[in-house]
Amino acid sequence: MRRIIIHKDLCTGCKSCVVACMTRSCGEKHKFDSFIDVNKDKYFIDLQSIDTESRNHIELDGSGHPVPLTCRHCDEPECVLTCMSGAMSKDPETGIVSYDKEKCGSCYMCVMSCPYGILKPDDRTKQEIVKCDLCQGEEIPLCVYNCPSGALELQEEED
Repeated sequence: MRRIIIHKDLCTGCKSCVVACMTRSCGEKHKFDSFIDVNKDKYFIDLQSIDTESRNHIELDGSGHPVPLTCRHCDEPECVLTCMSGAMSKDPETGIVSYDKEKCGSCYMCVMSCPYGILKPDDRTKQEIVKCDLCQGEEIPLCVYNCPSGALELQEEED
């Protein structure tokens, strides 16, 4: 089972993990078309798109120190247990907690039940839940890969 381990004492609050998460979806659909050929490889973050909304964030603890927060894909996820529509589910093999927006009834029970306060409605429509999926298809989640301080670490756990 894959998990992101948070070493909050190493976090500098640089938000490299947040930017990495936002740029994950910045493929061809967000490419600049109006620049000259030299700049065709530049991308931008479309802040109006739910696709580029960060699935993680940085908060300050009671002492004012930054703490990175991302879905922990809990062993017994409250978000899955309280989801009445079946939109939240946990893969028994990988341990990844997934969200299916087609099944979601926007009741926010998953948001209210998350003990870590990670899940949230999208900033744009408030109808979809924004949740980390460990960058499915990537060897290392981009937030972990781009963390310069080592505050985020990917661990492979055996069941």
